[in-house]
Amino acid sequence: MLESTHSFRYPKQEKLKRRKLIERLFTEGESVGQYPLRLVYLPVPEEQETLQIAVSVSKKYFKKAVDRNYYKRVLRECYRLHQYRIKDHLTQPYAMLFFYQTRDRMDFATIERKTQQLFDKWVTSQTLKNAENDVQKP
Repeated sequence: MLESTHSFRYPKQEKLKRRKLIERLFTEGESVGQYPLRLVYLPVPEEQETLQIAVSVSKKYFKKAVDRNYYKRVLRECYRLHQYRIKDHLTQPYAMLFFYQTRDRMDFATIERKTQQLFDKWVTSQTLKNAENDVQKP
């Protein structure tokens, strides 16, 4: 059996619940998207936890709470399984919102694949941003 060096937990401390921080994400946050998903993020150096994340599914696309709750469970599970893709590249604490943004109903495997692509896209954008900052410093 293979030993994994990554933790697949999603503890309570990592769940973003503070209204003020969520509002700041909407007003000041940057985003990266991979259809049908979107990740809005904001560096929060004042936070203790390295990463806090919330998931959301729009009432506009899914009128029934049962459907919204299903897709939120899928998003949380995809995050839980692939959080190491983000955490291994963090240079400071971040707050994030993870959205499902379409009325198209996709299966778990598709959403999981898109989540991996989205997280890799975020890592690439952060790597480029850090490289630009390093060039500008001297």
